[in-house]
Amino acid sequence: MDAELVLATHNAHKVEELRLILEDALPEVVVGGYDGPEPVEDGVSFADNALIKARAAAEHTGRIALADDSGICVDILGGSPGIFSARWSGTRDDQANVALLLTQLADIRDPHRTAHFTCAIAVVVPGGDGRDAVEHVVTGDWEGRLAGGPSGIGGFGYDPIFVPDGHDGTVAELPAEVKGEQSHRARALKALVPVLSDLL
Repeated sequence: MDAELVLATHNAHKVEELRLILEDALPEVVVGGYDGPEPVEDGVSFADNALIKARAAAEHTGRIALADDSGICVDILGGSPGIFSARWSGTRDDQANVALLLTQLADIRDPHRTAHFTCAIAVVVPGGDGRDAVEHVVTGDWEGRLAGGPSGIGGFGYDPIFVPDGHDGTVAELPAEVKGEQSHRARALKALVPVLSDLL
């Protein structure tokens, strides 16, 4: 029997990416969209914010809910933008966020432009009938460096300026299947697969 999970995001890119990654490992899982309210993400870590979103979706729908929180962490900036990645420029505009980050790193030479993507994924099984809710969080990192300017037309967010270790081009230049196998989100989901298998 198929098991439907709710993915607590209104970001269509994330829904599709998570579906592609999960469908091979857990073909019995159907990832459904979420049209409920968005909670205030006031956590101080990726894990905190992922749990906030998953809890809200599980409570709203009564279904097992998945949520992720992810961002880019630049070493020379002390890990920033980090949890503020999506609004680094004060807006949710990807191009504005990328442009600001590149401006901040304009005088930083290549050896010092190291960074990594981090993704935390939370799964929350709603409680009820005397049962407590069950919560799990897993994380995945993707190491690399920042290019001097955007390149490529694939992906979203900071993909056009992030060059993963082992590659010469940005994530936006990689085939979707490569990103699906190697990304921070893919790594977190691979860690989540055994957890979901036990829950389902």
